[in-house]
Amino acid sequence: MTIAIDTATQAAATSATAKSRATLSQNFDTFLTLLTSQLKNQDPLAPVDSNQFTQQLVQYSQVEQQIQTNDMLTKLADQQKTTTAGAALAYLGRTATITSTDTRLDADGATWTYGLAAGAAQTTLSVVDASGREVFRTVGSSAKGDTTFTWDGKTANGQTAPEGVYRLVVKATNGAGAAVTSTVRVNERITGVDLTGATPSVTTATGQRAFASILQVRE
Repeated sequence: MTIAIDTATQAAATSATAKSRATLSQNFDTFLTLLTSQLKNQDPLAPVDSNQFTQQLVQYSQVEQQIQTNDMLTKLADQQKTTTAGAALAYLGRTATITSTDTRLDADGATWTYGLAAGAAQTTLSVVDASGREVFRTVGSSAKGDTTFTWDGKTANGQTAPEGVYRLVVKATNGAGAAVTSTVRVNERITGVDLTGATPSVTTATGQRAFASILQVRE
């Protein structure tokens, strides 16, 4: 099992917020110094228009509020990521049902579950290798709902395909020749969790899987 964690993104966000806050503080201090000097040396017969520096004060206040809002949003995003990461870590070693057309062929074959949104007049199942070449084709179930399909690894010419990642392509049409919507899922064991990206992902025998693609997890 593997776990990858990256704190660089969080550190960068914190650093950017701190830098923005420091820059705003420096600019505001300079503004107050200039304003004080201007008020001290103004012409009594032509006083400075108070509306101008009042507007500037309001602008500084708005910028400060925006920085605080961004800071709070960053913290909320970090908390959400931590929560999601905790859930992902709890999935280590478990079998997950994942939305995907790709799975790995091993000695036991390759298994997919495909579902049709409605009954079809014709359903064709194609197994495609990593290079996009079709290696096997057969007729699938045209019934509405889920059907499990297991490929034993035999290609169209009867040879045994090498172990690796293969994709199932489902093409279903109704009596009028219109496409019937289909979905494909696979069951794979989670062997690792990757927390280095913007959102956590899990590792299976097929490779990296988006956390959002997990539909169900079981022992």
